[in-house]
Amino acid sequence: MDFSPLPTSSLVGAFLIAFPALFSIVNPVGASLIFHQAMAGRAREERLKLARQIGFYAFLVLLGSLLLGGYILNFFGVSLGALRVAGGLVVAIRAWGLLMDPQENEDRKTSQTETAQSHEDVAFFPLTMPFTTGPGSISVAIALSSQRPTEGDAVAPFFIGAGLAAGLVALMVWLLYSASERVMRMLGPAGARVLSRLVAFLLLCIGVQIIASGAENLVAKFLAAHHG
Repeated sequence: MDFSPLPTSSLVGAFLIAFPALFSIVNPVGASLIFHQAMAGRAREERLKLARQIGFYAFLVLLGSLLLGGYILNFFGVSLGALRVAGGLVVAIRAWGLLMDPQENEDRKTSQTETAQSHEDVAFFPLTMPFTTGPGSISVAIALSSQRPTEGDAVAPFFIGAGLAAGLVALMVWLLYSASERVMRMLGPAGARVLSRLVAFLLLCIGVQIIASGAENLVAKFLAAHHG
């Protein structure tokens, strides 16, 4: 029994599980509003340059976490099933917090950008880390990397699909941060909060799905060990 609607061994299946999860946790639409407020005192050209740099750095952070995260934990003896259950729990708990109290998350993100208002070189710290792709995004990417197939031939399509998802999220960060003024006019804080709740619910569902696939893996191993 597979809990994924599409097998993660296919490029499309990997993209379709990775993109909603990464989009939900990064939430480039809501983040672009805070970016706009934090960077209001800077020239438009400078904001556009920062948006481009943040998009690039965000891609590197997400891709690195996707490619290496699961393997690093495996190196320390964490089984794939345990990694999925733990990663799914982190994703679900994170999503629950976003769903129940989006205002607290907004306040935290706003405070993260405060140092960026006066300093010059802020593209990587704090605007990429921890504002755009903080510990939450990294833990979600690691949880996604635990969804990789165990058989050799299917691993490459999985990472290509997940990598494309990370690239698309980073591209959206760049475009939405660049157009943050327009996003602010269209949505406003109330609209952003509604959107945040919707994507948080989607993230919660993905977290539960990852837990379920990890539990299935652990139960199968337990049964195989006892029947063996």
